[in-house]
Amino acid sequence: MIGGGLTALCAAISAREHGATVQMVDRAPTYQRGGNSRHSRNLRIAHEAPSALFPGRYTVEEFVEDLRQTSQGCCDDALTRTLAEGSLTLPAWLQAQGVHFERPAQGTLPWSRKTAFFLGGGRNMINALFGRAEALGVDVLQDTRVEDVVLEDREVHEIQARQHDQPLTLRARRVIVCSGGYQADREALAATRGDAAKGFIIRGSPHVQGELLLSLLRQGAAPSGQPGACHLVAVNARSPDADGGIVTRVDGMPWGLVVDTQGHRFRDEGEIISPRRYSAWGRWVAERPDARAHLILDAPGHARAPTSIYAPVVADTLEALAMQLGIPPHNLVNTVERYHQARVPGGDDPETHHTQGLEPPKSRCALPLSQPPYFAHTMAPGVTFTGHGLRVDTQGRIRRSQDPTCQTLLAAGMIMSPAILGTGYVAGAALTIGAVFGRIAGDTASRG
Repeated sequence: MIGGGLTALCAAISAREHGATVQMVDRAPTYQRGGNSRHSRNLRIAHEAPSALFPGRYTVEEFVEDLRQTSQGCCDDALTRTLAEGSLTLPAWLQAQGVHFERPAQGTLPWSRKTAFFLGGGRNMINALFGRAEALGVDVLQDTRVEDVVLEDREVHEIQARQHDQPLTLRARRVIVCSGGYQADREALAATRGDAAKGFIIRGSPHVQGELLLSLLRQGAAPSGQPGACHLVAVNARSPDADGGIVTRVDGMPWGLVVDTQGHRFRDEGEIISPRRYSAWGRWVAERPDARAHLILDAPGHARAPTSIYAPVVADTLEALAMQLGIPPHNLVNTVERYHQARVPGGDDPETHHTQGLEPPKSRCALPLSQPPYFAHTMAPGVTFTGHGLRVDTQGRIRRSQDPTCQTLLAAGMIMSPAILGTGYVAGAALTIGAVFGRIAGDTASRG
């Protein structure tokens, strides 16, 4: 197994349970093991009846339809159905490996009909699976970088790697590539998205750089998704360059105004107030020439917005706030004045307040922005994963553009997820893809 997140762990455990000798090779050092899965919270799971983990029903057909919609019809039908059906047994299998789930009856999380949350988050889940893998006898090599994988079927694959910067040759009859996309390689992103991508923030592991994915595509692996496509979330521009996780998200846009670096609005802050707002704003900010924007709040708006782990910029006047942000003060003041002139007050429900004659409009929550002090959070696009990957068959074997499907090279997880997600995303789907296809690939490899 090449990789160290949920996908590789599920593949390793599955293969070991079926009797295979397994070695797992992870580029990250031990303290960063787990890939993006460390920052995760939940899985999207189909279920036919209520249980301790879920209210209601979320059928396989509903799951399939959600994925068809999010991929805009670009999903591989066979893989999509394999995923939805495979999710049915996933909670019980993970629990058997030592993973614990949050019980909605505990009251710490809202009931979710479609997703199950890990007790203690992704890090607890990863630690449980590493413990299970090691107990089963999986040989785990941390801080070990695979230099390349040749897209050929071989009796025994010889793979060159470097462990602690020393050369190492690995040998295996079957290879499963679970090393993800290229979201942590800003140069690779910039090659298709332009130089602004060099300023993107990496939300997850800095070790998911996609060399193997890009090499396999160059060698003729069948592609899926779209080059340069990313799942983006609006994060605080003061976030670390990588590995900040979910806590770096910026929220509260409906309670204020969002302006670009010149002080001009560019989207309707009330357009999306569902959980999709995070990815929508990530995409919209990424479309700005310098990939940065500012959320401006007054005192009541700041009180309504969720608390951020980053202290906002604060000033007693809009002019002073603009100066601190590097915005032309006159532009910001004019933007707020035009907004106030266009406001149409509503009733007690904030969502009924809107604007008229303003472009772009503010369709909901158009409350005054007039009570100091004023607050600001600077936003940047945060990359979660890329929407460009490989194609595999339902057994996890890598497909080739011209030649027959590989028999001894497999792939699972985010490296093949665009075949299901296209360039879209639905909550919890990434981990489900990793776990379901990790199990399948491990089983396939053990039978080879």
